[in-house]
Amino acid sequence: MTMASRRHGQAAYWAFLVHRISGLLLAVFLPVHFLVLAQALRGEGALDSLLRWSQTPLVETSEVALVFLLAAHCTGGLRLLLVEWSGWRSEAQPALLALAGGAAAFCALAFALSLF
Repeated sequence: MTMASRRHGQAAYWAFLVHRISGLLLAVFLPVHFLVLAQALRGEGALDSLLRWSQTPLVETSEVALVFLLAAHCTGGLRLLLVEWSGWRSEAQPALLALAGGAAAFCALAFALSLF
């Protein structure tokens, strides 16, 4: 087994990957969010039509995914701080990854249930 393939099986690698991807997707979301907010400046009609569109199932599902991404990025960052400051290295990585993933899933589920 090569060194690179061993790294891909480690929890720390997967935590890094989730943190990086969630950060990139959140960065893509920001310009879209600003565009939506700009609709309020165009007038009441433009904002109302956008708000009606935002109640479609696709957009509501996307909002749940966004909450999951935000929670995954936040808990991944907290996991990284804990690892860096506490000195925990390889032995705690799987547990910290599971805790971060569970917290992110809980936040997304709680948000999804609040929509209905």
